[in-house]
Amino acid sequence: MKLAFWARRAHRWIALVVGVQALLWMLTGLYMTAIPIELIHGDHLAHVAAEPLSETAVRVDTSVLSERYPDLTGFRLKQLMGQTVYELHQGGKTTLVDSTTGVELPPLDEHQARRLASSFYRGDGSIQSMHLLKEAPNEVAKRPVPLWQANFSDRGHTTLYLSTTTGELLARRHSFWRLYDFLWMFHIMDYETRSNVNNSLMRVAASTGLLFALSGIWLLVYSFRKRKAAI
Repeated sequence: MKLAFWARRAHRWIALVVGVQALLWMLTGLYMTAIPIELIHGDHLAHVAAEPLSETAVRVDTSVLSERYPDLTGFRLKQLMGQTVYELHQGGKTTLVDSTTGVELPPLDEHQARRLASSFYRGDGSIQSMHLLKEAPNEVAKRPVPLWQANFSDRGHTTLYLSTTTGELLARRHSFWRLYDFLWMFHIMDYETRSNVNNSLMRVAASTGLLFALSGIWLLVYSFRKRKAAI
């Protein structure tokens, strides 16, 4: 009798502890499954179309680049705003070089970044503001800096982030994504970085939830046995 009494009390208190988090798991999970992931990623708001390369253009030989950049680990040829360039990789550094002249290109200025962001954008707004960021905001914390932030005047408050070095579209952010990220914080119980699914708080909540389930199973079995004995 005492064991059953304490089991019921434990089950009740554990339910109070894990009930709120269980509700949050269900609510956040509902949003994540109801909204298509393509919409969250913002694929409909920005699209990068590959520009065809000219096969007849005169280009600097790659051997020249290898001599000039001895730490070169890789490269690729691409189009950037109508200009054919080499994108050179040297360890953690990336450099753009004019494929025709071999001249190293400077980082994108605001005019170029604005033009590039507009070419990527597929929404119904226009650029509201441009900012050159030396520190990445939380929503793009893992992207390399410095970067350009292009804010658009649409209903979803779309923001595009571009690399100042390569002109690459680094990230798309909008209201649905930001809400997803906010709910994801509660879902994984990481209230700092919103990325660590293997945190201590999550393990405690999962373990407590398991105790809740086990105590409920024990009480169910105990009730059946008690009813059978009474019959």
